[in-house]
Amino acid sequence: MAVRVKICGITRTEDLHAVCDAGADALGFVFYAKSPRNLSIEQAAALLRELPPFVQSVGLFVNAEPGFVRTVLDAVPLELLQFHGDESPEYCRQFGRSYLKAVRVKPGVDLLKYASDFADARALLLDAYVSGVPGGTGERFDWRLIPAGLNRPIILSGGLNPDNVAEAVQTVQPWAVDVSSGVESAPGIKDAAKVAAFIERAKQ
Repeated sequence: MAVRVKICGITRTEDLHAVCDAGADALGFVFYAKSPRNLSIEQAAALLRELPPFVQSVGLFVNAEPGFVRTVLDAVPLELLQFHGDESPEYCRQFGRSYLKAVRVKPGVDLLKYASDFADARALLLDAYVSGVPGGTGERFDWRLIPAGLNRPIILSGGLNPDNVAEAVQTVQPWAVDVSSGVESAPGIKDAAKVAAFIERAKQ
C-alpha cells in the first residue's frame, strides 16, 4: 500500500495548487504565531476555498487557547486537527474533531504510553525533539527509537526531504510521511520541483 504524503506549512495559493497537482494526500495549515508559516484565519479560509476534493485539510496548533481553536474552526473548514504542543488527551478531545497528536521523539520518550494515552488519536505524528521549538526544524531523529508494537498509525516527520524519504519509508514503514522545510526554497515558500520529487519517491 502506498504511503500517504502530507505537505505542511502551506501559505500561498500557487503552492497549494502545485502540491495538490503533485499528488499530496493532505495539506497542513499552521495556526501558531511564532511560526514563519503562520496563517491568519482569513488567509487560511481563502486557501481552503482553493482546495480540491479528496485532499485533506489539517490545522496545526501548539498549546493554543481552546477559544482560539474554536474561532478557527468556526471560520475554516478543517477536516483534521494536529496538536503539536504539550496538550493532554482531554484537551485534544474537547473539540469533537478527529485529531493527530505530535510527539517530539528523543531517548526516554515513551511512545507506547503516548499510544495508550492518546488511544483515540487518528495517528501519532513523530517529529524530532529540538529544545524550545515545537516543529518545522528540519532535524531528523533516530528512527530506531520507534518501538515495535506501537499500535497506532504512524506519521513520520522530522528532517525528511526528497533525498531521504524513500529510505524513511522503507525503514520505518509509516502510514504517512509529513514534510515542511524539506521541500521549501524559503520558510513558507514551497519549491514545486522538491515537492514533486518528494511525493514521487515517497510513493515508490
